[in-house]
Amino acid sequence: MRSVVHLKAGLSYNNKSFGGNHQFGRTHILRTRLSRERSNCYTFTSSCLEGLFIIKLAQSLTVSENPSDPFRYVISVRALCDLVARIGDLDQRFTPSPTALEGMMGHNTVTSRRPPGYQTEITLTGEYKNIFVRGRADGYDPDINQLEEIKTYKGLLERMPENHRHLHWAQARIYAWLLADERSLAEINAALVYYNVSSKDEIPISELYSAADLEAYFAGQCEKLQAWADREVAHRMARDRQLTELNFPHPSFRTGQRHLSESVYKTASLGKCLMAQATTGIGKTLGTLFPLLKAMPEKKLDKIFFLTAKTSGRKLALDALNVIHESNPELKLRTLELVAREKSCEHPDKSCHGESCPLAKGFYDRLPEARIEALERGMMDRDTLRDVARKHQVCPYYLGQDLVSWSDVVVGDYNYYFDLYAVLYAGTVMNEWRVSVLVDEAHNMIERGRKMYSVELSQFAFEHMRQGAPKALKSALDKLSLAWIRLVQAQEATYEVYPVIDEELHFALQRVVTRITDYLAEHPTTNDAGLLNFYFDALQFVTLADSFGPHSMFDITRTEQRTSLLHDNTTLCIRNVVPAPFLKGRFEAAQSATLFSATLSPSHFYSDMLGLPEKTPFIDVQSPFTPEQLKVNVVDHISTRYLRRRYSIMPIAQLMAKQYRAQPGNYLLFVSSFDYLEQVYEAFSERFPEIPIRQQSRMMNEAEREEFINRFTPTSEGIAFAVLGGSFGEGIDLPGDRLVGAFIATIGLPQINEINEQMRVRMENIFGLGYEYTYLYPGMQKVVQAAGRVIRTRDDRGVIHLIDERYSQPEIRELLPRWWVIGGK
Repeated sequence: MRSVVHLKAGLSYNNKSFGGNHQFGRTHILRTRLSRERSNCYTFTSSCLEGLFIIKLAQSLTVSENPSDPFRYVISVRALCDLVARIGDLDQRFTPSPTALEGMMGHNTVTSRRPPGYQTEITLTGEYKNIFVRGRADGYDPDINQLEEIKTYKGLLERMPENHRHLHWAQARIYAWLLADERSLAEINAALVYYNVSSKDEIPISELYSAADLEAYFAGQCEKLQAWADREVAHRMARDRQLTELNFPHPSFRTGQRHLSESVYKTASLGKCLMAQATTGIGKTLGTLFPLLKAMPEKKLDKIFFLTAKTSGRKLALDALNVIHESNPELKLRTLELVAREKSCEHPDKSCHGESCPLAKGFYDRLPEARIEALERGMMDRDTLRDVARKHQVCPYYLGQDLVSWSDVVVGDYNYYFDLYAVLYAGTVMNEWRVSVLVDEAHNMIERGRKMYSVELSQFAFEHMRQGAPKALKSALDKLSLAWIRLVQAQEATYEVYPVIDEELHFALQRVVTRITDYLAEHPTTNDAGLLNFYFDALQFVTLADSFGPHSMFDITRTEQRTSLLHDNTTLCIRNVVPAPFLKGRFEAAQSATLFSATLSPSHFYSDMLGLPEKTPFIDVQSPFTPEQLKVNVVDHISTRYLRRRYSIMPIAQLMAKQYRAQPGNYLLFVSSFDYLEQVYEAFSERFPEIPIRQQSRMMNEAEREEFINRFTPTSEGIAFAVLGGSFGEGIDLPGDRLVGAFIATIGLPQINEINEQMRVRMENIFGLGYEYTYLYPGMQKVVQAAGRVIRTRDDRGVIHLIDERYSQPEIRELLPRWWVIGGK
């Protein structure tokens, strides 16, 4: 039985606890990303809970049970205004904005200054034809008959773009009408109250309106929305009707595919999570998407998020959806592919605002027509978005961001839902979308999750930035420098883990973040890359420090490079070890979630590490392959352990040559490191020069990796040398004679080093399985993934040689696919 350590005063999941002040999944810190442009200018884009306009759009449908009644389109005040009152330029220049916490505190400060009879958070509703509008007004003062819409900001109010104020007034007027209508007021004051969270000053701007004028304004805005509302209601009804009648696109299910599909459908129906281990060849992508589409009408799902680790996964999802469309040509389904900004930008030499980029100039004026055309196309992949964007002269990236709110299926990278600043998660929470999440190749989620919730600060980069920083920041930066030096001066070891984050350092960082934020608000054209990069990293560091606990480590690494004559360079790192506490809220926000991969064993490892709900079911789907297709040999007379490695080189070379001569074709050799690879490569080339070979290099770019893969052809022969866990251990498809065998000369254990050993200790304290969770399970996952390159279709035949004496151990054998029949050698 596993031993579990329970820690008091923490966040609990799956009967395990993590201490600290946690608000996982609801971080409201503004995150900006800096992207370097070819003209040496910089563009700042926001991807936080409040930063993207797409997540402000809320939509839901309420359909009357009486078919003779008109269908109602339900929309929030904010979404209504975003759709009909947002005009002018797109402007993504970075200007510090209040965090959600600062915004909430600002609202509370303003309302606390009001007289005792002041009313807050007033729920209001209104109707116009079949449009039902709802929202909550910030405040109302009955003594002066004034409705107040409170807006927080930083910097100078006069720098706020005019189209922002236009949008704010639209919201204030609609709230004023809804309140006047509810309380039968003949007139009412509508006020915008701008509150500066830095200076604590408020600036009220009030206008007196008659109820008749406000009613006319409300009707006018709804009339602008009418065609859109009718379109959305019709789409939802047609979509749900067609999905109810959806046909599977093939005459029959593949082996295991029906079991997978039925399990996914049941999971969606019950509103649960599921882990599904299913080998390549059963059609996992189609087998998960089809049942979820069928479940959408019954479960009233707004959206399906298909999340992948790599571009190839997105393509598989889009291909599967195209197959469904081909067999169901009447299907009205809106599918959106989310693509990174740097891969979709039409003008990488320009900045994202109307004064620089022509696609940002007047963006919101042209957006409605572009949005409608894109939605009418249905399949909104990268090429379609670019085509529509060019036609309407709008930015394809921000067109895609807008379309999230109106799409049925969204295909994108993990980070769009699971990252600290995830847009899809933010939209789900703020708009109360009912979503189901599919996580493709879910074995990648552990490492990706760790990276999402880790951050580093370089002392060398900080000191270099500090020397040229503005004078207004000098005091705060100097204090941080002193706190940093005091913290690290006593550390003699190259690497050391600290039990807590030093309070002086934490406070100094918070102060620096505040000072830089205020400075950037007052100097919005600041373009110092060093200052901005440090600011963004420090912002994330402070955010993660606020939720620091046993799930992460705070460590300091020394290097020989010196920041000055006084002290060495160090790197501060908040290093996530267990992403579960951060990801838990993401899974809870979804109506259902299915994680699938060919390697999800043992299931408790992935459940524990990813924060899945307790008792999440696990299915091991029957493989479509037979043991006769794959010959698996265990070569246990060779040891690949580090201390025995030099004795293994020639036996491995001889084994490969023997196999190749017996059955010429395309083979892959996987070893544990580049050093080991080069030793085997050199020995093999000298001993067997007649056999074609090539090797993976240390720093291959994308084109070189593609060329390496393309040399595997149905008529080629030879052995390719690669490192396990690298670019060629998973995610590549080499069916038929493109690959007939693999040699895996390692059990894939991660390198033993100080960081991994500290992680092992942490895993042991939390789960009681330090070695298994840190080394064994991640290593064997890489082995099985690499072996999976050999058999890709039901017509394939191949051979695998597992080279290491540890493959004979029962605990290792248990982690190999159950359909394998293993022989010895």
